[in-house]
Amino acid sequence: MAEKLIFEVGDIVKLKKPHPCGSQEWEILRVGADFRLKCMGCGHQVMVTRKLVEKNARGLRKPS
Repeated sequence: MAEKLIFEVGDIVKLKKPHPCGSQEWEILRVGADFRLKCMGCGHQVMVTRKLVEKNARGLRKPS
């Protein structure tokens, strides 16, 4: 069974499909039942359900 990702504020998550600006990486600004994500390409912010983020996450990295 795949290991569950642990999401924290400030992490960078790579999602399955790219944003219209072309970036696939998002910074996590809020964690809970819903996530607030900020696109690393254009800065656009969106609210997404935890279920959708967990389903579409393809990678997670800590900020350097």
